[in-house]
Amino acid sequence: MLVLLAGIFVVHIATVIMLFVSTIANVWMVGSSNYGTISTGLWLLCNRTCTQLPVSNEDEASLKAVQAFMILSIIFSVVALVLFIIQLFTLEKGKRFYVTGAVMLVCWMCILIAVSIYTARFTNTVAFSTNPHHGYCFILAWICFCFSFIISILYLVLRKK
Repeated sequence: MLVLLAGIFVVHIATVIMLFVSTIANVWMVGSSNYGTISTGLWLLCNRTCTQLPVSNEDEASLKAVQAFMILSIIFSVVALVLFIIQLFTLEKGKRFYVTGAVMLVCWMCILIAVSIYTARFTNTVAFSTNPHHGYCFILAWICFCFSFIISILYLVLRKK
């Protein structure tokens, strides 16, 4: 049981770190240009230097929604981690980690919404580039989506012994 709890804790910490990296780094889409590799993230367009991400008026609301939901997913994931640690020491034996699992499911839903909006609105759109493809931050976000769902189900099923 202790090994299972430690494993869940490690995966949860890894998920939080990957959420931070995928939200902060600017490699959601990558493309080539005459000047080298161009990458875009949620915040900046980077070539040799980084500039403000050029977004059309119709896509601005979508980008703000992706940014907001990724930030919310980080917040809910950290809150779930803190709740897990608190419940680990205060929960009675035989009880389940319902609150932690519920908060982690909200985190999972925020990641799902953010990455789905990004996939629908911004796939294959890197300004001034050819041959665009997804970068590592986009892939990390989908990995966090899977991990957060697995962790939340484990929290809901797991009993304190």
